Amino acid sequence: MTVHFIGAGPGAPDLITIRGLNLIRRSPVVLYAGSLVPAEVVAEAPRGARVVDTAPLTLDEIVAEMAGAAEAGFDVARVHSGDPSLYGAIAEQMRRLDALAIPYDVTPGVPSFAAAAAALATELTLPDISQTVILTRTAVRSSAMPEGEDLAGLGRSGATLAIHLSVNNLARVVLDLTPLYGADCPVVVACRVSWPDQILLRGTLADIRRKVKEAGITRTALILVGRVLGESAFTDSRLYAPDHDHVLRPGRP
Repeated sequence: MTVHFIGAGPGAPDLITIRGLNLIRRSPVVLYAGSLVPAEVVAEAPRGARVVDTAPLTLDEIVAEMAGAAEAGFDVARVHSGDPSLYGAIAEQMRRLDALAIPYDVTPGVPSFAAAAAALATELTLPDISQTVILTRTAVRSSAMPEGEDLAGLGRSGATLAIHLSVNNLARVVLDLTPLYGADCPVVVACRVSWPDQILLRGTLADIRRKVKEAGITRTALILVGRVLGESAFTDSRLYAPDHDHVLRPGRP
């Protein structure tokens, strides 16, 4: 018996990995985050499986489901949105499973920042513009930010920022980043990426708050900030340059 933590991806049912889907198809118990995991994914559970939406459950209740499955010898597919390593709240579940000596593994999923970049058809790293992506969030009711991880500090790098779980803190995001990135810095608010009702809202630090308010976006959104989002005058990568040789493309005479 094993608890399989599975990243379902950003929303589109066909963006789950083959491994994750196969685990769901053979698990007698499926626990999933109902507000963020598409119904089509958990519909792949075997006939007669116990399928439970964990959105209204506490941690103790979720672990109790896992423990009950372990006693019965049933594998559990624990399905999270995106990639479970990012704000997935799996660490506390695994700690409980360790205490109960219940085995588990993790299957990665497509994270929201990667899905947003794909939907925008853009790279988040461009030569001479930004070669670093910082995945972060702002302090909200559920979790505080550790000392030294505030946006004002992280933004001094000038890196591309992928700010999760913070659309309701957009005023603070704009306030902290405008002095560092400039009011004209491109911003994208990506809401429900890859779902049928996906919204990709482009703006700048100067006008993104107004646009988000007008669009009525209040949750399930990622904020991307950085010059890569509006830049076309960047240097080509050296990777494919004719005078750049490497072991797979030796120098030519």
